[in-house]
Formats: sequence, C-alpha cells, structure tokens
Amino acid sequence: MVEEFDVIVVGSGSGMIVASNAVESGLKVALVEKGPPLGGTCLNWGCIPSKMLIYPADVVTMIREAEKIGIKAKIEKIDFQKIMHRMRHLISEENQGMALGVERDPNIKWFKNIGEFISDYTMKVGDQKIRGEKIFIVSGARPFIPPIKGIDNVSYLTNETVLELEELPQSIIIIGGGYVGCEYGHFFAGMGSEVTIVELGPRLVPGEEPEIAELLQKEMGKRMKILTNHQVVEVREKNKIKTVVAKETASGKVKELSAEALMVAVGRKPNSDLLKPEKTGVEVDSKGFIKVNDYLETTKKNIWAFGDAINKQMFRHAANYEAQVAWHNAFSDHKVPINLSATPHAVFTHPQIASVGLTEEQAKKEGHKILVGYYHFKDTAKGSAMGSPEGFVKVIVEQNTGKI
Repeated sequence: MVEEFDVIVVGSGSGMIVASNAVESGLKVALVEKGPPLGGTCLNWGCIPSKMLIYPADVVTMIREAEKIGIKAKIEKIDFQKIMHRMRHLISEENQGMALGVERDPNIKWFKNIGEFISDYTMKVGDQKIRGEKIFIVSGARPFIPPIKGIDNVSYLTNETVLELEELPQSIIIIGGGYVGCEYGHFFAGMGSEVTIVELGPRLVPGEEPEIAELLQKEMGKRMKILTNHQVVEVREKNKIKTVVAKETASGKVKELSAEALMVAVGRKPNSDLLKPEKTGVEVDSKGFIKVNDYLETTKKNIWAFGDAINKQMFRHAANYEAQVAWHNAFSDHKVPINLSATPHAVFTHPQIASVGLTEEQAKKEGHKILVGYYHFKDTAKGSAMGSPEGFVKVIVEQNTGKI
C-alpha cells in the first residue's frame, strides 16, 4: 500500500522551511529524514557547532595577543572536555525542540529512515511506500574522502566525527586548506594542539581573493605549520600515530609528517546517490549533484531541489533563500529565478574573513571594466584602538557606474 501526500520533503535542514510552509497551508506533508537529529548539516555538524568551538579559540587568541595593547594575562587552563560538552548540550537542546515540534504536528509525518525512489514520485522508506504530488529534495551532502593510499586503514576525523572528541589531540594534521580545514586549524591551535595543514593548491581558501589568502596564511602560519602545493599520496597509522606522506607538486619531493590525529577536510559530496533519483526521472551531474534550472526545478516536473544537494553555494543562508524560491515556484504561476550573486559568507579563522559579490578575477572574466580599492583597518579609529595592523577591505566596483 502506498500512502499519498501533498508534499514530500527529503531532508530536515532548509527543507524544514518548505515543510513548515506546507503545514501552514493545510497540506499533508511527509518528512523523510533518517535522524534523529533533525536540522541538517548546519545545526548538527556544520556552522553552528563549529562556531561554538571556534569562539573559545577566539578568546584564547585574544588573550594571548592582549599584551600588545597593554594587558598581560595568563591562561591557567583550557578545559577541552567542557568546551566540547557545552557544544553538544546546546545542539542537543535544539534537536529535541525540533523533534518535539514535528512529532506533535498532526499534518506532518516523519519517516525516520533513508528514502529511495522506486518509481515516478514514489519512495520506499524502510518498509513503507509513499507518493507525493510535489517533492522537494534537500538531501544535503557528506564529507568527501579522497582515494588516498591507506586511508581505509587509518582512523581519521571529519567535520562530523570531530565533534565527538573527548580529549584534545596533542598534534593534528588537517588535509585540506579550505574553509573547514582553516577554521578547525584555528580551533585546535587555540586549544593548544600542534597543527599542520596540508593543501594541494597554491594557497589557502582558494575561493577568496589572493591578497586575503596570503594574509590568512601569514597570520595562521604564526600559530601552525602550513604546507601548500602538497599532495597527500599516502597515510599510515602505527601505535595510534598517523603518518602523512605529502609530495610537493612542483619538485616531487616527499615529506613525511606525523601526528596524534588526522582530519580530512577536502570538500563535500552529495547524498543524492542514496536516493536513486534516476528512478523518478531526476538527473544528476558528473559529481552526483542534482541538476536544476534557474527556478530550482529538476528534470522531472513537480520535483524541486536545493541546498547542498545541488552544485550552487553550500551555505545555510543560501539554502534558506533557495527554499523560499522553490516553495514560491512550486505554488505560483509567476515563477522567479534564484539570484545568488550577492550571497555573503564568512570564514571564522583568525583573522576572520567576510566576502560578498564577485572577486576581482571573476569580474574581469565577466568582462567588467573595474576599479579596485583598498583600505587598511589600522587606518580606522577602531582598527588603531584594537592594535590590529593586518586587516583590510578590498572593494571592486564598475568603472563607469561605481556599482559594487
């Protein structure tokens, strides 16, 4: 027997926006989410728990650098377990509140399992079958683990499992110098670990302006070891010590690095393979991301996708915006396209990074005639007061109009 629903939502991150809108509209809703927990990557393994960990590292770094403004302080102890337990407790409270709200609502039925499509608009979830008139795929992504020699025989951390740590590793090697790798590098260095970041590319945070990446590497390099232009070709583990073999891309020279812990932070892969979307006519790209048009419609009518399931911008605020667009387009005759051109983002390292709009390189590639301006934080009253000589703002504007 197949149970019929007006709306099926696959995923409980930004998908909860659609589920909530559907319930408020009086529709019968199915939520497919293996959980608990509810809330998706951001709440459980991403931006929220990581910031709860990074803030203590910010405080530690501030105290350590306070002498430059006349304050000499000593940190007596960093209680790593308390920091981790606090994070998990706060996340658990949020999870419990969400679960209670879903379970009490008579218009939404929570299917606590991984769902997969078996035919058009029809899913099998555990031993149950459900069908939806409209389906929203918000299935998210999981850590991508590269095919490094020996990786299957080594215990390593990801952005998910790192949150389970009870003891601070004395040393840690982080493979990947993107947002996640750099943020956790800052965290572990702040806690007192000896940190090494190994990045394949020529610079950290490759999506940022070169000047920003250069400054970040200079400042983070004061507190940890950073190897760019190095490819990890092998990992080993003996007596709980991890060894990373890294080859310099230009010279081919090989280095062996050892640490108590290893973290892999080289990107995300979509969960769409678990859904078997092809069985309902939904196509994916070569990397497994679900194909959508500018209206977030998939290749199958009445099925939409957004968030980390599509290859756009993997930020929760972007996914929340996409959720509203997808909902509007599903129930309106006047469809609107998504516009992510002004999506802001931040990187919570030390120093922190914030960015919005096109980079200088992107603007030039798009054929814009531009002017580029800089202003250093130290030249502002606030920057001078804080004793922060390293910060700056870079602005790219159209030459003729001044448009940012």
